[in-house]
Amino acid sequence: MPAPLIDYHCHLDLYRDYESVFAAAGGRDIQILGVTTTPLAWRQNCKLAADSPNIRIALGLHPHLVGTASADLAAFERFVWDTRFVGEVGLDAGPKWYKSLGLQSETFAHVLQLCARKPHKILSLHCVRAYRQLFLLLDKHWSRDAGTLVLHWFSGSLAEAKQAAERGCFFSINPAMLRRPEGIRLIKTLPIERILTETDGPFGTDLNGNALRPADVQQTVEGIASATENSFTDMISILWTNLQTLERWT
Repeated sequence: MPAPLIDYHCHLDLYRDYESVFAAAGGRDIQILGVTTTPLAWRQNCKLAADSPNIRIALGLHPHLVGTASADLAAFERFVWDTRFVGEVGLDAGPKWYKSLGLQSETFAHVLQLCARKPHKILSLHCVRAYRQLFLLLDKHWSRDAGTLVLHWFSGSLAEAKQAAERGCFFSINPAMLRRPEGIRLIKTLPIERILTETDGPFGTDLNGNALRPADVQQTVEGIASATENSFTDMISILWTNLQTLERWT
């Protein structure tokens, strides 16, 4: 049997028709990491995915929500012991969010400390214009023994990608990254054994502006296969091996 597709970063609960998205994704030959933006959404997501062993639900505390009522750190502290998967968490120093970077850093440091107390976590990370700060926090609060980090929609430099790879990070690639020359250059330089695929739906969109759904990750596989000069079938197998390594090793 061919290996399944992989969507390792998707906001299943943020589609307008989220219940039908959960129903359509469950039981399909596609492995999914459903991330959340707030810990208060995590339990409901778990209920929606309860009958779908192919869907993992990650406990999230998105940097855009740090400092808001929905970013309940106390809830994160309660639930983090009950899940292996954490995300979306991280840092964002973009123009709209730069003023909260100090608070984001404090919160993310606490998230790392909590996750490191129960090893073998897998974290899906958001990072925009803040890789220097990210690496400093990882050096202080994280180690490979604690688990593995997956950088979602990587937007840093090639030098920063190399630093992340040296720290053992994986990279989840989406179609938007494949539409930019720098995204293709990145994929060509990454260790192929550290690559995964994602849609980031419903935020990830196709060329017509339609929200990507988990099955649309096939587009990403095709793009990565072309960039790395692999066949589609071989690329599917490589990605499946990468996922098994990630989830088994940690």
